[in-house]
Amino acid sequence: MDFQLTDEQRALKDGTRELLAGRFGRDRLRAAVEDPGPDRALWRELGAAGFFALRLPEKDGGVGLGLPEAVLVLEEAGRALLPGPLVACQLLAGVVDGVATGEKTVGLCEGAREPVLWEHPAGCDELILVEGDEEGGDEEGGGEVEGDEEGGARERTGGAYRSASDRVSCAPFASVDPLTPLARVLDLPRTEPVALDVPRLRREAALLTAAQQLGSAVRTVEMAAGHAREREQFGAPIGSFQAVKQLCAQMLVRAEMARSAVYAASITESVLDITGAKLLADEAAVRNARDCLQVHGGMGFTWEADVHLHLKRAWLRAECWGAAGEAEELLAAGLIA
Repeated sequence: MDFQLTDEQRALKDGTRELLAGRFGRDRLRAAVEDPGPDRALWRELGAAGFFALRLPEKDGGVGLGLPEAVLVLEEAGRALLPGPLVACQLLAGVVDGVATGEKTVGLCEGAREPVLWEHPAGCDELILVEGDEEGGDEEGGGEVEGDEEGGARERTGGAYRSASDRVSCAPFASVDPLTPLARVLDLPRTEPVALDVPRLRREAALLTAAQQLGSAVRTVEMAAGHAREREQFGAPIGSFQAVKQLCAQMLVRAEMARSAVYAASITESVLDITGAKLLADEAAVRNARDCLQVHGGMGFTWEADVHLHLKRAWLRAECWGAAGEAEELLAAGLIA
């Protein structure tokens, strides 16, 4: 079996990077810090490029690709720190009219967590809430491990409800990431259920979030290595110093381990593979951002450097769709089940 990217997948990845570099460069990134709501013009352009309709069937106006391709696209979005409810719009493009074309944006909340947090509340036209209890996984959708009464690996199931954004009662909530405003959902009318495969949606949300973390981890490797080549101390580039070499090498190892896990999970779609991929990608994104800051030295702590934006986004994403503690427990249960 060949696990290398195909020519078409490489072209998709390169094309996404080129599009984001042209439409969301550093100036736009910095402007988004002051106004982090989704750029509707950019959102429509992404929709026209098939960003959100990537996995919809061609007969429904989509591109007809699969989860591995969606992972590649979200990886590039994470690399660029593109703000907005990207995972929600990718997953719900066939559920809410107008999302596939970028005309509308939709939010996605995990109702089983407390507090229930909503990303980009001011920029969303609708909100989908998923909730439910822990139940044993079934054999469909990628080899979930059966739950049992002894504490084996279990997967949440449940229902989903949609609501217009103006019908949701919420309160402001401080966000560590200036590019991702948050609100705490206080109440959402559960009068309009949505027919969704909630366990699959949760798995895919975790995997696409992991893909964003991977993109950030890879980008901070590039930033650290680039700075180490240019910055000189004692008459030599700091990249020639053993301590800096080791930091950069460790960053690269983390990023490549996460890449292998995320790409593999996009093919198997196994709940345990996705859980492990999310865990590795979260670690790579957070620790790489910290090490990138270390390589940059004093200037890495300044607002003008972009390192802190990667670190804050990594912290936020690490708590979405499966935090480290939950992932570790699920993986441990899978080993002993």
